Amino acid sequence: MLFAPALLLIAGCGGIVTAHPSNDAFSITPGTAAVDTNCTGCNAVNAQGRAVQQFTATLTGGGAAEVLWTVTGGDRIGGAGSMTADGLYTPPSYLTADRVQVLVTAALASDPTLTATAVLNITPGFLQPLTPENAALGANGSVTLSGILAEAGGNTGIEFALSRTANGGSESAGSGIGALSATNCQHSTQAFTTCSVTYTAPASVPATAAAYVVATVESFASAPAARIAAPVLLNTAGVSSNPASHQVQFPTTVLLGSSGGNNGDYDLKGNHVLDCCGGTLGSLIQDSTGRNYLLGNNHVLARSDHANVGDAIVQPGLIDNNCSPLGTGSGLTPVATLTGWLPLSAKSTNADAAIALVTSRAIDTAGNILELGSRQTDGTLAAAPPGVSSTGGKGEAPALALRVAKSGRTSGLTCGAVTALDLDVTVDYYEDCAETRPYLTKTFTHQMGLSGNAFSDAGDSGSLVVDATNAEPVGLFFAGGLDSAGVSQGVANPATEVLNELGAQAGGGLSYSFVGTADHPVSCLSYGDSTIAGAQEHSLSAAENARLQQAMGEARGLVNPSAGILGIAAGKSGDRPGEAAILVYVDGNLNPAIPATIDGIRTLPIATNAYAVAFGQAPHSPLHSAALPSLSSFALNQAIAVKQQTAHDLMRRNPAFFAVGVGQSLDNPREAALVVYVDRKRVPASLPATVQGLRTRYIFMDRLHVTRSYATPVQSTLHCMPHPAQSQPDRFDPLHMLRPLGFQFED
Repeated sequence: MLFAPALLLIAGCGGIVTAHPSNDAFSITPGTAAVDTNCTGCNAVNAQGRAVQQFTATLTGGGAAEVLWTVTGGDRIGGAGSMTADGLYTPPSYLTADRVQVLVTAALASDPTLTATAVLNITPGFLQPLTPENAALGANGSVTLSGILAEAGGNTGIEFALSRTANGGSESAGSGIGALSATNCQHSTQAFTTCSVTYTAPASVPATAAAYVVATVESFASAPAARIAAPVLLNTAGVSSNPASHQVQFPTTVLLGSSGGNNGDYDLKGNHVLDCCGGTLGSLIQDSTGRNYLLGNNHVLARSDHANVGDAIVQPGLIDNNCSPLGTGSGLTPVATLTGWLPLSAKSTNADAAIALVTSRAIDTAGNILELGSRQTDGTLAAAPPGVSSTGGKGEAPALALRVAKSGRTSGLTCGAVTALDLDVTVDYYEDCAETRPYLTKTFTHQMGLSGNAFSDAGDSGSLVVDATNAEPVGLFFAGGLDSAGVSQGVANPATEVLNELGAQAGGGLSYSFVGTADHPVSCLSYGDSTIAGAQEHSLSAAENARLQQAMGEARGLVNPSAGILGIAAGKSGDRPGEAAILVYVDGNLNPAIPATIDGIRTLPIATNAYAVAFGQAPHSPLHSAALPSLSSFALNQAIAVKQQTAHDLMRRNPAFFAVGVGQSLDNPREAALVVYVDRKRVPASLPATVQGLRTRYIFMDRLHVTRSYATPVQSTLHCMPHPAQSQPDRFDPLHMLRPLGFQFED
């Protein structure tokens, strides 16, 4: 094993390394910086969208300096991290100390004796989100949450606090949102630091709302504060739900909505397993001959076209069994054998789907899905099959604003809404779990967009999306992420289309239908939707305020109480966060027509009355998104026609647009909108407020892809295939970590 130079080892243990960021020939920036192992505080992203620290070298006379970059020091085991030739620095995946220092050296290419140095202070960050990532409780209910730091050894801990928002400060005792126990942290040189806390709901829950357990890493003053939060849905129905129950091995018959995947879904380096993937065993389908199959995603069951017919499908997924495949230990149940999939590489396919023939008696033949049933006496939700009586098991067509539910491996049972229809979306696929080998980017058409706070997360891929009112299948969840407001945005293949494509692929007149029971309601666990609230929290730039004030003069000319336009005010757009809007107060009984923009500024009609406007009592913000009125079929169909004419050209001309569909305007909910998903790392300078007269709504988020890493893979974290690695108990050895250093979840 390589060790860092002695000088820097001393520095990593508490000494000080001094930066010398400039000389007579060139300088480098930043000279000093502080980041954690998650790269919290980093200033750039790499080609894969991961956070990195960008260093630059500039000649004294101006212009870029051609230099050779090196990094030294860092952690005695985790290393110093890595640096590309372009100056992109990635910190080590884990530490064995509370803080280490990395010396970044730039040597002038034309004269390597001329050097400049910078110093990075590295602290441990979170290894993964809190476990569980979300939960639901009634009065006096409790749940234990755990966080894992990327640190083995050392004394760093996690600070837990309660808040009413994911990013808010701590609440005082007796604030009505519950209480936290003392924090318990386990430190070891042979395992990552784990800290846990127990949250207890208040004795009375007057209304259903979310409380947040916010975790921050204790760090040095110069280091950025890594922060993650888990929402707890305090509900008046007294429902108790913990997604951890979806991640365990079932002792007998396996229930769906649980963790699972392909037994070969892991990455190797030589004979060592580096990391692994997994997703959700979503639902049961039956062919016209009576055979039962497990339905899931291609990228979960068939490893994005890289699996083999006959592969074992296991429960739970490898991510919940320390990346140990069948044959290397216990903890897994083989439940099905891979039968077929819709090839992602084929232009003719339009769904991310695969099927596996069910092993006899391994999966509940009734198709029961975890938590899809009614509340039981202990507050938990019973398992239940989806509803099939209305459609004969063929699935229900999605509708805009339809309340939907899904039961997934990571976030359990959650409810959200269909917020985009006829969605064209490009999704990135990789050959490996670590996403280092791109496979292809596929464009799907006529998909559905889903959203809601905590609706979905990585690991929920394969979940069956159902109508919350009757449990009828609506879609197959396959990709998602968080937008700039922290709202979960997901994409699902329409259920009917999945069945149709599978039947066409099988040929011979074979058809498929969902296995289920009579239609029944789902006990919806909805964490709300902060899309509108998030948009209203955006501050307006000075330039945007200047544009608004200029447009207000023209807008005043619209005021005409006899025509139903009662007044105007300055506001903020919900369709374009960070952009101004003109609030137009209208008589709710007259509903006058309002232009989509005034002098380039979006309009936001708000129904009220003349008294409220005259006495300053009119609302200053729009409705909450859950209270939006229904959109007429005429408006929806017109919008779909515009979308079909423009989407392909929009996405072709601007690669930042990775999905375009039709939804509801948040500025004027009585109008449809072209919903455009924008890569937040490549936001264009100009985003039109309308396209062919149709309002536009923009969702800013990372590009959609179907795997996500919670830790960068490091050398040989788990197992040696086929021979076990020799133990080395006299020092820290990643082979003997109690949890994997690197693993992936599939969305």
